[in-house]
Amino acid sequence: MRVLVTGAAGHIARYVIRELAEHDHVITATDVEPVEAPHIDRVHVGDLRDPELVRSAMAGADAVVHLGAIPHPVSDDPSQLFATNCLTAHRVLDEAGRAGVRRVVAASSLAAVGLAWAPHPHQPRYLPLDEEHPILVEDPYGLSKLVLEEIAHATHRRWGTDVVSLRLPFTGTDTRLKAQLAAVAANPEAHRNDLWAWLDTRDAATAVRHALTAELSGSHVVNVAAPDTSAPLPTMELLDRHLPGVSVHTELTGHTSLVDSTACAKLLGFRPNRSWRT
Repeated sequence: MRVLVTGAAGHIARYVIRELAEHDHVITATDVEPVEAPHIDRVHVGDLRDPELVRSAMAGADAVVHLGAIPHPVSDDPSQLFATNCLTAHRVLDEAGRAGVRRVVAASSLAAVGLAWAPHPHQPRYLPLDEEHPILVEDPYGLSKLVLEEIAHATHRRWGTDVVSLRLPFTGTDTRLKAQLAAVAANPEAHRNDLWAWLDTRDAATAVRHALTAELSGSHVVNVAAPDTSAPLPTMELLDRHLPGVSVHTELTGHTSLVDSTACAKLLGFRPNRSWRT
């Protein structure tokens, strides 16, 4: 397939592009800054808020991986962050539908649930966290990701485009991951709201590839997380210390993740398996 990858200069996108190219997909890339990689066939430089840029980049695409967004909640203008992420998501997905693209994979976030960046900390209603957990979101970043998922549903209803929205936690490998693990080990309490969830970037890229090619229809929201937590302590000890009283629906032995990726395995035929412990 010819695949358009937005946000191509970003951390996850670099791994996605390599993964797709290794499986013989042809890559068109777009970002606000120039992108150079041997795996990319065409590059379009510009802002995804520009309809002409998106239309031009979309030409000839069989599928789209939408990673282009403000990837964090830190902003001097939270309303602008929200508006930018929502507008670019709608621009890309709606143009994909108009162009007849049959499959879009979009990077959502576990922040869409509303735990990670909540201005008023919430406890999860139950664990492990699955895609049916009630939405608690208050912050503009998490809200923009929830809107992305609704845009995906609307795109399928309007254009028939099949969309997979991947709810990702912190994603990293190598030095980026080592820095995150050190921060969690130093202060696990500070990471209670993200449930100590993480994902190796290589597994994120593989999940994207499976989402592009899986036999499915409709618009789906899918959790994708590593099988273990990012904390040195066993999972039940983490809960006893930092999230006491939360209802646990299944046995959590060892360092088992608090994010349920069962739907990822069933729908996409892939379950993340990399652990920082090995």
